Amino acid sequence: MSVNNEALNRCAILIMSLGEDAAAEVFKYLSAREVQQIGMAMASLKQITRGDVDQVLEEFRQEADQFMAITLGSDDYIRSVLTKALGTDRAAGLIEDILEGSDNASGIDALNWLDAQNVAELIMDEHPQIIATILVHLERDRASDVLVLLPERLRNDVMLRIATFGGVQPQALQELTEVLNNVLSGQGAKRSKMGGVRAAAEILNYMSSVEEESVVATLRELDGDLAQRIVDEMFVFDNLIDVEDTAIQLILKEIDTSQLTIALKGAPEELREKFFSNMSNRAAEMLRDDLEAQGPIRMSRVEEEQKNILGTARRLAEAGQLTLTRSGNDEYV
Repeated sequence: MSVNNEALNRCAILIMSLGEDAAAEVFKYLSAREVQQIGMAMASLKQITRGDVDQVLEEFRQEADQFMAITLGSDDYIRSVLTKALGTDRAAGLIEDILEGSDNASGIDALNWLDAQNVAELIMDEHPQIIATILVHLERDRASDVLVLLPERLRNDVMLRIATFGGVQPQALQELTEVLNNVLSGQGAKRSKMGGVRAAAEILNYMSSVEEESVVATLRELDGDLAQRIVDEMFVFDNLIDVEDTAIQLILKEIDTSQLTIALKGAPEELREKFFSNMSNRAAEMLRDDLEAQGPIRMSRVEEEQKNILGTARRLAEAGQLTLTRSGNDEYV
């Protein structure tokens, strides 16, 4: 679930109005990421008036009435809407996920609920190919967090296998799931989300620059062409120069000025101007002054804030609110 703050707040208010038992029942049907997002929204709500609750409940009632009016044979409707919104290629995988249903979460899926340290400890002694198979099924940021915790040599080996991953036979995936189920009590096996160059690039995007460079350097020694293809797929902070102005404006609404001031430290002047030109004159002037007055900052801190801003950009892109592009205007989603 990648939605805006207003929608998350509405979800939070609705669930809080259900009472503890009913709310707990609802959470059973949500993914780990959805529970986390809604839980954070619930925690951030300070004051809720009776009017707020009534409004959310009324909106829910109206939407529920509309939903009930849709016939049960709505697969064609879902395909049509998603294809129009996302295009044929991007919609295909999502449609398959939706129409398959999500009732049978596998043991691999259940790893998204665990802390990265626990996942790393659980899989560290497995064969690198098994580790790669598991990681391509995790959320990209979670997979990155787990990779960072692996020994460097193992990490690089696993990343190479992720980049060349071509899928897994259903029977093999079922066997792997059953092993994990013994530990996690997961159920069933879900269709494999393929690995490959894009998956490797997405995972690397969440790593720190030091770890990222180490992995890429090792991959270049093993397969220079493959390493370059991965790098070409990556979207880094400097690539924000290539995105639309409207996308920059959306990103600016979601981040703090102090965060941006640190991230722009040492950034190319062209990228700085990209942000300045999408701010009010007063805001841009204040940011320029802050940058000039800013003292030395550790590179690790700058990279951390750049990664945070990129994370915001990816979240907005996943929600369909903006499009990220690399040089050559290839879409990154």
